[in-house]
Amino acid sequence: MRLWTVHPKYLDPKGLVALWREALLARTVLRGETVGYRQHPQLSRFRAHPAPLQAIDAYLSVVFAESVIRGYAFDSRKVGTVWVGNPMVATTGQLAYEWGHLRKKLAVRSQEWLQQRCPLNDRPEAHPLFTLIDGPVEPWESVPR
Repeated sequence: MRLWTVHPKYLDPKGLVALWREALLARTVLRGETVGYRQHPQLSRFRAHPAPLQAIDAYLSVVFAESVIRGYAFDSRKVGTVWVGNPMVATTGQLAYEWGHLRKKLAVRSQEWLQQRCPLNDRPEAHPLFTLIDGPVEPWESVPR
C-alpha cells in the first residue's frame, strides 16, 4: 500500500489507478471493516489525525478530481463526505523520498511520462491534504537500507 504524499498529477495511469484502489482499501481498514492491513505503517499518519475517516475521504477526493481531469471513470459514489478541516503534516524529507521513489518506478514502466510530468529538476507539489514542514523521511516509511 502506498498513499503518496506527492500530488496525484505526477502518477502515470497505472499509478493513479493503483492509488485509487489503495486509498479505498485504506478507508476500509480505517473503518475497521477488514482483517488485513490493519497494522500497515502508511495508515499511521491517518490514524494520528483527529478525524481519520474524514482525512482519507479528503485524500480520495483529490485522487478522484485528478481522475476527472484525465477523463477516467472512477466511481464518485466511492468518495465519502468531503470534509475540509485540519490538514495533515508531511515532511519535506518524505516528499523528497517519494519523489525519488516515483521517478525510479516511472523510469522502468513509463519513460515518456517521467520526462513529461516529472522532470528531474522540478520540486514536486504535495497532495493538497498535506502541509509541508522541514524534516526527514517519516519514521513509518520503509526505506531500503
